[in-house]
Amino acid sequence: MSRIGLTAFETLAVYSVLVIALISLVYAWLLRRNVMAEGTGTDAMVRIWTAIKEGADAYLGQQARTILPFIGVLVFVLFASVWIVPPTAEAVHMFGANARIMIAVGRAGAFILGAVFSLLVGQLGMRMAVQGNIRVAAASMHDFGDALRIAYRSGTITGMLTDGLGLLGGTTIFILFGSAAPDVLLGFGFGGTLLAMFMRVGGGIYTKAADVGADLVGKMEEGLEEDDPRNAAVIADLVGDNVGDCAGMAADIFESYEVTIVSTLILGLALMSITGNVYWIVFPLLVRAIGVISSIIGTFSVPVWERTVAKGNAWHSMEIAYEVSSAITISLSALLALLYIRSHDPVNWWQPAVMVSVGVIFNVIVNRVTAYFTATDKPPVQEIARSTRFGPATTILSGLAEGYESSTWSVLLIGAALMVSVLVYGHLGANYIIYGAALIGIGWLTHAGNLVAMDSFGPISDNANGIGEMASMPDHARKIMTDLDAVGNTTKAITKGVAIGSAVIAAVSLFGAFITDIGVVQRAMVAAGELAPEAIIKGINVADPRVFVGLLIGGGIPLLFGALLVKAVARAANGMVAVVRKEFDVPGVREGKVLPDYKKAVAISTDAAQRELLPVGIIVVLVPIVVGFLLKAEALGGFLAGVILSGQLLAVFMSNAGGAWDNAKKLVEEGHFGGKGSDAHKASIVGDTVGDPLKDTAGPALNPLIKVINLISLIIAPIVVRQTTTSVGVWIVMLVLIAAMGWAVLRSKRPADYGVEA
Repeated sequence: MSRIGLTAFETLAVYSVLVIALISLVYAWLLRRNVMAEGTGTDAMVRIWTAIKEGADAYLGQQARTILPFIGVLVFVLFASVWIVPPTAEAVHMFGANARIMIAVGRAGAFILGAVFSLLVGQLGMRMAVQGNIRVAAASMHDFGDALRIAYRSGTITGMLTDGLGLLGGTTIFILFGSAAPDVLLGFGFGGTLLAMFMRVGGGIYTKAADVGADLVGKMEEGLEEDDPRNAAVIADLVGDNVGDCAGMAADIFESYEVTIVSTLILGLALMSITGNVYWIVFPLLVRAIGVISSIIGTFSVPVWERTVAKGNAWHSMEIAYEVSSAITISLSALLALLYIRSHDPVNWWQPAVMVSVGVIFNVIVNRVTAYFTATDKPPVQEIARSTRFGPATTILSGLAEGYESSTWSVLLIGAALMVSVLVYGHLGANYIIYGAALIGIGWLTHAGNLVAMDSFGPISDNANGIGEMASMPDHARKIMTDLDAVGNTTKAITKGVAIGSAVIAAVSLFGAFITDIGVVQRAMVAAGELAPEAIIKGINVADPRVFVGLLIGGGIPLLFGALLVKAVARAANGMVAVVRKEFDVPGVREGKVLPDYKKAVAISTDAAQRELLPVGIIVVLVPIVVGFLLKAEALGGFLAGVILSGQLLAVFMSNAGGAWDNAKKLVEEGHFGGKGSDAHKASIVGDTVGDPLKDTAGPALNPLIKVINLISLIIAPIVVRQTTTSVGVWIVMLVLIAAMGWAVLRSKRPADYGVEA
């Protein structure tokens, strides 16, 4: 650590971050012991739970086997990417003549580490959610507070894994590689982000294929309840809640958490080289450590607030806990800046603390805006529910309008947050402004533990409710689980909004790192006489036709991505509907005397999810490479800007419109506007069915898409910027890559009957 000028105090502080990361993991282990000690209920409950558990385990095992070969290929690509360009001055300073091999091994190893950590967070989190749901169902027979405690703490385990592993990975790489860490951290971020995208895509397709098929036949045609055991798709639907909402969201938040660390350390090391101060890199690590401590305090206190202040209100108790965590983080970050940064920089010591606070505060504001557009007690959802009286068309139109409006307010809020960095750091220059934006991302996800706990609470409560219905549990227990499930719908919608906002903030930070990295390489080229000084890229000129073309391509990619995923859900839902209908034709199923074959529906969802992983991975990885090598570095920057803007608008629209349709249906099912079985109810089911693949598949999957593309662009930037001309060999390779993307699109669109007749 002495090579980058850390004092004894700073060295101790960095190592203390590792200790706090380990504390987070120990806390997760203790919570697991606490949850696993709870009872599992009756034999009927255990039989249903076993089917859910086996389905979830089988899917994740098959998913891992599908994506691991793809990851293996990319390990070698990342290793080779370091050999194409000369090592940075920082790498040479750290490792001398061995710089290239050390960075190559480090980047490939960090890629594996990021992928493994993301996989662990998703898989362990999902398995813990499955263990929690039956225990929540069992506890609901006795006490609301116990059921809430188990559900929330089961989700908290995933949250603390997110905190602990994200902080552990980034800090360890920084300790090992010092000022050369940026090149290695890119591999860490890319590994985590790519795995998150795969888990988001696969889990999203799985869960919505089952959900849409179950609703269209079970509710629309047969008039059954949500989790009626006569519905052949009900187990697949419950499995999907875990692989989509638990595994997918956990991996998504984890990669956002680590990418914000990666981008902040990259930008902080750049500022360290300018100013000579190391607090640029030490401060964000310490803030994240503060966030772990505040998350532990906040999450542990939820049952306390439920018993005392909230008085049985589960959502209010989570709100209080989150606000407590926020207050602790803001206060301690300000104190850290006062006592630590001020001793190094008496003039500009306060700005970093302000940026972290802005991230925390705007996170809470986005929470409130998302809740406004998706909660049942707010005007947007009530307006959609009123529209159901006039049929599916007006229901869908109302939901579209609310989704579009919510997306506008969200992008304005993100813009306002970034403008604070301009106001605070504007007098110091562009590098400081982008660093401020990265610190906003640090603050935004400082309480990842709370966020993941709130999100996982949703599917855990949903599964518990499903077990309760299928096992015919007592009415008082069903009432408790239904109340928790309703709160879970709100928490899921809110955390999706936060995840999207964090993706954009992280992408802006990576975009700034992209521009910074290009400048570093080009200045080195100028010093070597390979480039004229006036050719250095200082910004992105949209008036340049090539840049504008890049912008247009970038704007179109999220739409293509979303289209492929929605089509995948639609195809799988067709097969699911056919299977469920055929099972109802089996004598005794409709009367409840014979159980349907649940395995057929599970197989359809599993197959549909696996089909899309490879094509999507090929498209996302290759597009920025083709744009960069054919249109050059500045156009690649325009491409990134297009992806960020289009991806953010589309993701928020999809997430909030789908969430609003879902809760409008629940409002009708509570007895408003005709209640269950009415024409309004059928219209609300259509709206919910349309929104399902938007809010739980395509929309959330755009979060990792944005960051995967930004990270790939950042990795190839030093190579692209040195390619001042396009050789015949490069053209041939690019044409092959374009053909590969065309094949991927065609493969993704290929019809599938999933073993049933059309």
